[in-house]
Amino acid sequence: MTSRMPTVFIGHGSPMNAVELNTHTSAWRALGESLPKPKAILAISAHWYANGTAVTAMTQPRTIHDFYGFPSELFAQRYAAPGSPALASRVQELLGPVPVAADQQWGLDHGTWSVLTHVYPQADIPVVQLSIDATLSNAAHYELGAQLAALRDEGVLIFGSGNVVHNLRRIQWNPSAAGWPWATTFNDGIREALARGDHQFAIDYEQLGEDARLAVPTPEHYLPLLYVLGAGGAQSEVSFPTDGIELGSISMLTVLCS
Repeated sequence: MTSRMPTVFIGHGSPMNAVELNTHTSAWRALGESLPKPKAILAISAHWYANGTAVTAMTQPRTIHDFYGFPSELFAQRYAAPGSPALASRVQELLGPVPVAADQQWGLDHGTWSVLTHVYPQADIPVVQLSIDATLSNAAHYELGAQLAALRDEGVLIFGSGNVVHNLRRIQWNPSAAGWPWATTFNDGIREALARGDHQFAIDYEQLGEDARLAVPTPEHYLPLLYVLGAGGAQSEVSFPTDGIELGSISMLTVLCS
């Protein structure tokens, strides 16, 4: 019998985390070692934010280097995990009647591979990416996650990658910079809500007013969390393998729903 897989949201931070060993990447490695090995991974990354829902359906997704201004070492990285047309079809089935396009162009963007290169460095587990439909409400994203929950009993790890706080305009280019007060308040507020099982608070994060406006100036890095929570369910046991505010305005919070 296949054991029920958890769901996990990882704050991915800088693409440089792909090639660095630090507190957070060490926690990602430990997480991969502690989880049951999945049959496949369904990734929801902040970096595939589009008008519509699509799922990668190719047998060998490409590694996308969707960034600039970084060292050549980073552009040389490849994450050669196979795809899974069968999982793509299953995702289409579960999300019906929402139309889900079978995509043959996208691949694995850095929100996915920069983290998985630590969690599952052998790249031997099939990975499929699901796009985030920019036209949907927060509640609709959460509901799509809930529709995907059956995958957990089929050996699939539902993995979201983004950042609970992500404001590039307010970055402080000082590695020792403390988090802005609004960044810390927002991050702590979401973490505390999840610890008590209050998913509605996370869905309605705008209620945090100015702190939310600054922490989530655009929603794409936050929304993968809602898929993970929806698939995990409000009764799941929640833990936080790593956390912290980097460069003043980037949250590295990881959320594991078991």
